[in-house]
Amino acid sequence: MAVEKRITVLDEKEAEIRKMGGKEQIDKQHAKGKMTARERADAFFDTGTFREIDAFVKHRSVSFGLDKLSIPADGVITGHGRVNGRPVFAFFQDFTVRGGSLGEMHAHKICKLLDLALKAGRPVIGFNDSGGARIQEGIDALRGYGEIFFRNARASGVIPQISVIMGPCAGGAVYSPAMTDWVFMVKKTSYMYITGPQVIKAVTGETTDHEALGGAEAHNTKSGNGHFACESEQDAFKQVKVLLSFLPNNNMEDPPVSDSKDLPDRLCPELDTVIPGDSRQVYDMKQVIRSVVDNGFFFEPQALYAGNVITAFARLQGQPVGIIANQPSVLAGCLDINASDKASRFIRSCDAFNIPLITFTDVPGYLPGTDQEWGGIIRHGAKLLWSYSEATVPKLTVITRKAYGGAYIAMSSRHLGADMVFAWPSAEIAVMGAEGAINILYRREINAAADPQAMRKEKIEEYESLLYNPYIAASRGYIDAVILPRETRARLIEALALLKTKSETLPPKKHGNIPV
Repeated sequence: MAVEKRITVLDEKEAEIRKMGGKEQIDKQHAKGKMTARERADAFFDTGTFREIDAFVKHRSVSFGLDKLSIPADGVITGHGRVNGRPVFAFFQDFTVRGGSLGEMHAHKICKLLDLALKAGRPVIGFNDSGGARIQEGIDALRGYGEIFFRNARASGVIPQISVIMGPCAGGAVYSPAMTDWVFMVKKTSYMYITGPQVIKAVTGETTDHEALGGAEAHNTKSGNGHFACESEQDAFKQVKVLLSFLPNNNMEDPPVSDSKDLPDRLCPELDTVIPGDSRQVYDMKQVIRSVVDNGFFFEPQALYAGNVITAFARLQGQPVGIIANQPSVLAGCLDINASDKASRFIRSCDAFNIPLITFTDVPGYLPGTDQEWGGIIRHGAKLLWSYSEATVPKLTVITRKAYGGAYIAMSSRHLGADMVFAWPSAEIAVMGAEGAINILYRREINAAADPQAMRKEKIEEYESLLYNPYIAASRGYIDAVILPRETRARLIEALALLKTKSETLPPKKHGNIPV
């Protein structure tokens, strides 16, 4: 065959593959407000940089008439390209071809991509849009899912893994996103669940729909399975790129430092008055974060979930940092089951990829109640203790106001390995709040007093004057410095520079037994 003819054959085969599921299926995809897999690849990567691999892979099943069906690219597009100049691997499930269903070779392509990404030490992003397992392929489809899960686990903590849900993701398909580091969802067009509305109706009699059961809002506000709820597919691409800007290529590299026009020694005088005079009044911890970080910008995973704790990426003098902070304006900043899980996962993600941790503490304790106790607050709260203790990246803590009891310990205290701990003059470090403490310490005296209310008030004021300050902790060396709030940014940047060469290794072991 002449060279020209061979080139023509190649062109024809590629053209056939690029038709995907055909015009009718493409039109249906567009009618749902969704791009096709190939349109997504073109929109996500830097122009002209995407290189597809395994385009000619075909399924091998002959059951249920599959031998008579052509499935272009076997329903998934895999390859690599550049994102803001940076090499990244990605796969895009193609819903226009047999609903993007996963069979043996579909899974093989994803596994091959994950293997390549792991060997190259590069991030991998999965754009999920699939009806689930290809039923006709039976056990081979199940094997495919299992091998993907296996690779997700092996790659965890080595390379960043990001899942973008851009359509249905049901049954076994949801476990791969759950095993990756970050999950993005698109409002109104994406959903995840183990069993769909019809199955739930048949088994339990409960009536629901796709969106209420597993849409972006449900997973970003209720289950915590989603980390970002995006307004559109284009918004999802934009947010994924922002996240990538904070992450290294792999666990052996430092995160990328950017040029910062924000002055490292900039004072934040507005912080001197951010704490209310009455310690029972609330304030917005996000004001504190905005004042301290470069250009007031931070990027917040799980912003709609467990709002009593804030987790965010930001920069200090261009250096990416992970921020964990109590939010006094939600549940008084108490730690509960969901907040503990949210913070613990974030801490471990940052530690895995060499991102220093900054903690802002204003916590009155763990949230009381039978729901919390029966739901396992002991176990979930212990995850936070574990995660901070296990983390070996630089750990800096700023106590802005309350730091009571076990929650004081849990929020990156010196006792869990914090490298430097700062406190504002407004810090209150104690076993518990004054009213609770007085009820224990002076119950009999108060009950026997001629004027119980007056004595209670007197003892509360005495307790507050004695313990509601940072100086006892500072006298023990548990606080490194009591600083003016306005100095916070400068002191954190100085400490980060000091700890840039920090070296700490954990005892040799296979792995710890985190209380999951």
